[in-house]
Amino acid sequence: MEEEYSKYERARIIGARALQLAHGAPPLVKVPEGLVNPIDLAELEFKEGAIPITILREEN
Repeated sequence: MEEEYSKYERARIIGARALQLAHGAPPLVKVPEGLVNPIDLAELEFKEGAIPITILREEN
C-alpha cells in the first residue's frame, strides 16, 4: 500500500535523502548514466519507494 505524502513531507524526505547522498551515502537504486545531481537521485529513489525514511503523524 503506497502512502500519500503532503508536498511538505515529500520535500522533507527528498531533501534529507539528497543531503545524505551529497555527503557520500550509497544510492539505493541503480543510478542511470549521467545522473549526478543528488536531488534528482533522491527523487528517483522516492518514486521507486527505496528511501528508508518514515513519517510519524500525531492523531488529533
